[in-house]
Amino acid sequence: MKNKVFLILTIVVIFGSCGDFLNIDNYFSDELKIDSVFSEKRYVEAYLWAITREFTDEGALLTNSYTPGPLATDEAFTVMLTSGGFNGMRFVLGEISASNLYTLNQWAPMYRVIRKCNTLLSRIDEAKDLTDPIEKFRIIANARFMRAYAYYTILINHGPPILLGDDVIENNEPLEFYNRGRSTYDEAVEYIISELEWAANYLYPVHPSVITDFGKPTQGAAYGLIARLRLYHASPLFNGGDIARRVFGTWKRSSDDVYYVSVEEYDEERWALAAAAAKRVMDMGLYRLHTVPAGTDTKTIPTGVTDPDFYKQWPEGAAGIDHFRSYAEMFNGETVAQTNPEFVWARLSTTLTNNAGLYFPVSNNGSNGISVTQKVIDNFRMFDGRTISEANEPSAPYPYSETGFSTPQGFSGYRFTDRIHNMYVNREMRFYASIGFNRCYWYFESTTSPMINIIEYTSDGNNGKYISANQLNFPPTGYVIKKFVNPLDSRAGDNARTVMKPYAMIRYADILLMYAEALNNLTRSHSVEVNGEPQVFFRDPVEIKRAFNQVRYRAGLPGITGDESRDELQALIEQERMIELLFENHRYFDVRRWGVYEETESIPVTGMNTEGAGDSFYRRVVPNTPRIGARIVHRRLHLVPLPLSEVRLLPLLDQNPGWEE
Repeated sequence: MKNKVFLILTIVVIFGSCGDFLNIDNYFSDELKIDSVFSEKRYVEAYLWAITREFTDEGALLTNSYTPGPLATDEAFTVMLTSGGFNGMRFVLGEISASNLYTLNQWAPMYRVIRKCNTLLSRIDEAKDLTDPIEKFRIIANARFMRAYAYYTILINHGPPILLGDDVIENNEPLEFYNRGRSTYDEAVEYIISELEWAANYLYPVHPSVITDFGKPTQGAAYGLIARLRLYHASPLFNGGDIARRVFGTWKRSSDDVYYVSVEEYDEERWALAAAAAKRVMDMGLYRLHTVPAGTDTKTIPTGVTDPDFYKQWPEGAAGIDHFRSYAEMFNGETVAQTNPEFVWARLSTTLTNNAGLYFPVSNNGSNGISVTQKVIDNFRMFDGRTISEANEPSAPYPYSETGFSTPQGFSGYRFTDRIHNMYVNREMRFYASIGFNRCYWYFESTTSPMINIIEYTSDGNNGKYISANQLNFPPTGYVIKKFVNPLDSRAGDNARTVMKPYAMIRYADILLMYAEALNNLTRSHSVEVNGEPQVFFRDPVEIKRAFNQVRYRAGLPGITGDESRDELQALIEQERMIELLFENHRYFDVRRWGVYEETESIPVTGMNTEGAGDSFYRRVVPNTPRIGARIVHRRLHLVPLPLSEVRLLPLLDQNPGWEE
């Protein structure tokens, strides 16, 4: 009776905080007897949502990250000490090993998720009051979704998992029971997808309460994960051919000499499956790109654009919406995340919100040290869609220049300071929504205290290298990420507060770009069954344009013509993903699956001259830090290693290639 009272009190606390799928503050005490947990439906449900405590906040991409993230890519760079938990930086500096993964070890927590899900699935029938079959199947569907998501997390970070099926791994079995080998990549993909397909049949398309249930699995979340897995599975790294052979050509399962990753035969049909999976999400009719209607201060779209559809009303063209607000306000907390139609699956992220301190100015109690690379800056287009190289002539309508200064007109509430370098003038709207540059204006509107609003990263500037007592607290490239900063946000001063930010695990823009990429890689027609109905997919320029141009038009940029070659379009898609999905944990996986990781990461990090005072700042340099040369580009970095303790314990558990110790 005493245990039962304690159990009920625990459940009350749990249900009071379980509105967000991956943000449970309380869970079942390990002191509770497992038999009590499954005696009633409400206990089973509480146990289900308590499992989510094992998942890391997906917005944790910088400090104590669960995945290497932006700092392990050509998106970001820092000179702040890795002892601060910058595990992406540790990864590329060679400080990660199989014996010390820090928080990149997702093997153990994900198997705890799998074990708990299997426990629930094996004992759910013990709840005699769980008589409604719909309720029961929905609980099972959520558990199988979580289990599949745990395997997905292992697969994309560590590579092929050990597939346990429905086995509950007790801790009192003989060693032989635990000694199991890993699946192949193909086997893991098909198993995870089969679990998500089953779960999707019983998950809500939209939760009854979009506010309190925000972040919980939905049918769209399951279909979105399937689409991403299908895309990865079709990509060169995992789909036979030269790239797969170069990276994984000698990696075989020791128990039967089977390749872990398909290296021998390329299978084009995988692209058709990826296209079908993305289109299924599109055809649900539940999701669309986030847009804000044009207002009186919206910047007028550029003239002279040759795309005939560009001047049509959204969504057929770019007219009628505010391109800056449409992009900026879904990341900075301005739009209500729970009702944002672009979020296929998202959550409110305390970690993402708190990480603002890593790129906030020192003068506003930030550490100012997470910088964006010059490569990213150069890939943002000009206002009319030209690249900076195409606009590098005075005759261009919106010219790009690396000399001189201007005082541009503001728009959509975005404020320019005086004397903005011409490199930062006439850029596309996503640039201003995403990047903090020298003499960029910061708002700090929530505080009533006087603040330094014009932020300078020159060596003699108010937030430069030598302004802080800690001279590692500066952006070594001269740029910071500003994508997740709300005008209200302030970290210092009276009444200062920071707006809670969402993190999207799956965004509709990503689905559209997946669909375009998958279609672009088809050379012939393929018939694919989708929910029991056959559909035909081929490289259809009309369909590719329809998907790709939506993303471009929302950004205020002209679209593609449809006449591009396969290689030209692939390059455009890669560039678009780099900018549209900046700092959203896609770049790390994209460059690997495309087979260009070693090429892209071998290019040295560059930025502005943060050692320079005044105008000497505006010169491209390699930052003055030995960390640039210490960055490692190595084939083994395609995967995070398995924990050495696990590999030593289980003789059949093969380590990832290059990580053997």
